[in-house]
Amino acid sequence: MTAARSELATRLAAYDRLLEVGIGRRPEVAATLVDAGCAVTAIDVFDAPVPDGVDFVRDDVVARAERLDGHPGDPYHVDAVYALNCPAELQRPARDVARAAGADFLFTTLGFEEPVIPVDRETVGGETLYAATVRHR
Repeated sequence: MTAARSELATRLAAYDRLLEVGIGRRPEVAATLVDAGCAVTAIDVFDAPVPDGVDFVRDDVVARAERLDGHPGDPYHVDAVYALNCPAELQRPARDVARAAGADFLFTTLGFEEPVIPVDRETVGGETLYAATVRHR
């Protein structure tokens, strides 16, 4: 794992229960969070191998956001939802699901993309970590 990802894991470890959206083939941050004593669930639209201690649920955050009616249910009983290298098309649905669950939504982008939702920015290990903010009308 890169030093930047290690620092991201340290930052995310401030939360007790986390859900990673789109874990894919990069489970290192989730594994580090489990080692730090966090409860971690990972979701992806495809089956993905996860380290010991990480729960996996096959789920589509876009479809889940489209049918939101109250709390999104299991596995969204978490303090924070996070996504690494989150593409623009997943940012809004992941934020909406996190909000419905009463959780924070934090993410990094693919690097060349700007967030498409209102965010606060924080530099962590040379990477930008975005935290979704509530838009005040």
